[in-house]
Amino acid sequence: MALNSLLEILQKSAGFLETRGVEHARLNAELLIGHALGLKRMELYLQFERLLPEAELEKIRPLIRRRGQREPLQHIIGSVEFGGLEFKVDRRALIPRPETEYLAELLGREVQPAPATVLDLGTGTGALACALAVHWPEARVWATDVSADALALAGENVAALALGERVKLLASDWFAAIPTEQRFDVIVANPPYLTESEVTEAAPEVREFEPRLALSSPEEGQASLHTIIDGALAYLNPGCWLALETGIAQHEALTARMTTAGYDAVSSRPDLTGRDRFLFARAPGA
Repeated sequence: MALNSLLEILQKSAGFLETRGVEHARLNAELLIGHALGLKRMELYLQFERLLPEAELEKIRPLIRRRGQREPLQHIIGSVEFGGLEFKVDRRALIPRPETEYLAELLGREVQPAPATVLDLGTGTGALACALAVHWPEARVWATDVSADALALAGENVAALALGERVKLLASDWFAAIPTEQRFDVIVANPPYLTESEVTEAAPEVREFEPRLALSSPEEGQASLHTIIDGALAYLNPGCWLALETGIAQHEALTARMTTAGYDAVSSRPDLTGRDRFLFARAPGA
């Protein structure tokens, strides 16, 4: 039986994924085939004429099949890059998004001087907490989550990055388990901010494979944001920062709530597509 070339398998895989509604089908096929064969994308391009024996096809087929069932690419590969670091990802926590990576970049640029204490609420994979710990090597970072599964995954990532001495993981429903005397220079959160209808209408990769707890919140997606806004002032040092990732249609109401709560310098920041995505505010004081 004649062997298929790598290019032929790539074209067939991309065509199959396209029929299953996968966006960027060719890129997905390249990444999955590269992962199966231990090749980078550029190495694939240099080996298009390579003939693939059955043993290699057996590595590729199940990955393409899983993606065709709309399992997220990141879950199949098992990792994602965030802030120049590699994080394990699976069903236990939300896949870190580019928007959240940009939030880490904004904090790194705008928070001066470097903070001594940071609190990441709802840490999920631990990506944001770890990225900030690396950016601010003198900082002590607390990372909380209400999900035991998410905390376990975050613990694996903290250990893999050798940050166990600097990133403290804590099971907590937002501020519930934070000691009342503890204060932070930065509190950051990417909480659930979608409505139930938005989750229902989301792509299968999100709707069927990511934890609902990390996606949606009552009160038109704002309940968790309200809890954080209302509670953070008690844990911030004077003049220090609260930074939130939010839904793009929530800023007017949330800005008003922050102002009423007593925050200073409340302002929106756009994401990389120019949409209002982040809210920054400071605790009153020096």
